[in-house]
Amino acid sequence: MEKKESDEMKEREIVKDGKKKLLKNKLSDTLPILYLFTIMLVFLGQMLGSFIGLTPFATSTDVGMTASMYFMFIGIWGLAILYLRFTKKNRPILKVLGRKAEGNNWKNLLLGFAIGFGLNGICILVAWLHNDIFLYYDNFNPFYFVIIFMAVFIQSSAEEMICRGFLYQRLRRSYKSPAVAIIGNSLLFALLHLTNEGVTFLSVLNIFVVGILFSLMVYYMDSLWCAMAVHAAWNFTQNIIFGLPNSGTVVPYSILKLDASTANNSFAYNVGFGIEGTLFANIVLILACVVIYLWGRKHGKRPCGVSVY
Repeated sequence: MEKKESDEMKEREIVKDGKKKLLKNKLSDTLPILYLFTIMLVFLGQMLGSFIGLTPFATSTDVGMTASMYFMFIGIWGLAILYLRFTKKNRPILKVLGRKAEGNNWKNLLLGFAIGFGLNGICILVAWLHNDIFLYYDNFNPFYFVIIFMAVFIQSSAEEMICRGFLYQRLRRSYKSPAVAIIGNSLLFALLHLTNEGVTFLSVLNIFVVGILFSLMVYYMDSLWCAMAVHAAWNFTQNIIFGLPNSGTVVPYSILKLDASTANNSFAYNVGFGIEGTLFANIVLILACVVIYLWGRKHGKRPCGVSVY
């Protein structure tokens, strides 16, 4: 009789412990907790990168300062990879970073660069034709061009790895509807830019919409690489090639320079934030979202399955 009661007590304890673990797992998969973890990875990674990033580019030149501003995002890469590698729940997310995801190939990487240059170039061209900006040539050095492009890619891909890699995949696992993952990570992506110089409602909306675009690429193309490439090309085009503000930030080195004294606010350009804070850029990005949505409904690839680990 005593043995039977003891076994029943043990069974109740096992069930109780199981419920506690289940509750803990469910809490860690909720949107607020995942937001908190993502923000921690971003800010701790930037702190780490601020030390690493200064080492190879510790010069007072325009090129050195520009490269270090972007290269410091390597801290996010390092911290996030360690976190994903040594946490069992997150380890499968590493698959979306490499070739195990069908859409991560050189074709989609190059396509992403073309899309990023094209979308940003259209927005800049309209602002220039509307006489909102006046640009003049400063200098071009092939070596600097390559080094800074690599640094910009590190920065852009780090943001994509965190938002469309870690956060998107965890939300896909936690919620039945893919819309939660697509909208949820894009919303945090926009909120992370709230402290940028010259931020406005239109600029926050722009960053939210571009987050949707990148998420649709991951969802329909199974390609985080494509999203990384679009992001890098977008930033590099406006910041390094044309010398315009990138989300409100102007860097010391660029091939062309903006005559800021002649810049005008309009539907195509925002003096404080750049082309991203405009109605026209939002329209262009919304149209891009519609195009990839329609393409994805007809030709989209099967995801690599990380969301169901």
